[in-house]
Amino acid sequence: MEQSELRRAVEAGRATASAMGLQVDDVVVVHDSDRVALRLIPCGVLARVAPLGHVTDSEFEVEVAQRLVDVGAPVAELDPRVESRVQVRDAFAISLWTYYESVGSEIAPADYADVLRRHHGALRRIDLRAPHFTDRAAVAWRAVDDREQSPELPGPDRALLSDTLRGLSAAISTDRANDQLLHGEPHPGNLLNTRRGPLFVDLATCCRGPVEFDLAHAPEEVGEHYAGADPGLLHRCRALNWAMFSAWRWRRGDQMPDRDHWRVEGLNQVRAALERCRLG
Repeated sequence: MEQSELRRAVEAGRATASAMGLQVDDVVVVHDSDRVALRLIPCGVLARVAPLGHVTDSEFEVEVAQRLVDVGAPVAELDPRVESRVQVRDAFAISLWTYYESVGSEIAPADYADVLRRHHGALRRIDLRAPHFTDRAAVAWRAVDDREQSPELPGPDRALLSDTLRGLSAAISTDRANDQLLHGEPHPGNLLNTRRGPLFVDLATCCRGPVEFDLAHAPEEVGEHYAGADPGLLHRCRALNWAMFSAWRWRRGDQMPDRDHWRVEGLNQVRAALERCRLG
């Protein structure tokens, strides 16, 4: 966020928690992009604060979390001391979550695969309307195809991303018999190592598709420990995910830190993933 908007977001998160009787003496910005995550001290709350235009996504995330907690999924929980709903303050949508201290080291691939498998099992036990992963791929393709949305994207790279997004999205979605609810973006940044064990966060990306679409967000070694995963499909999903990631980086106004680096790296990863698809 721009600094002026970030200051307002911090104050909105602080004021919302205080109005609910939670003690807030200090605020630490944990994550800052188009929405922010704030650690509120000493009440032990993580406030997720998004511009009001994202209120629907915030409400969806709260619903997903509530459903998954009810079936014992390995996910972060909303703060139990306050009402489990999205609050609106100063043009921001705010949800309050339990803050989990990070413990231990990097999660081993076998443990990563195990928690993702358990998460997929929990997702199969809930009934929830969610978009298909191809809907998200279509949004990325439109951003690439529209020069007003991505004015700095060079012509050859625009063609590469466009062809990859359309072609792989169609190829992966040909057979939907094994589609199920997914986390949507279970990359290492969305899996916390806590005293309760690994827990997934950022649940607003929940969508439908093959489990390989989720696996493609995890480190490559994780797929080797996930029984039943289709290696060829996993390669295609990884290439598609990098194409989507790259598309977001070229959008006008993208606020990812070190964006210029990730614009180049994203395209390099797309090319490398496509080569693995051919070799596989």
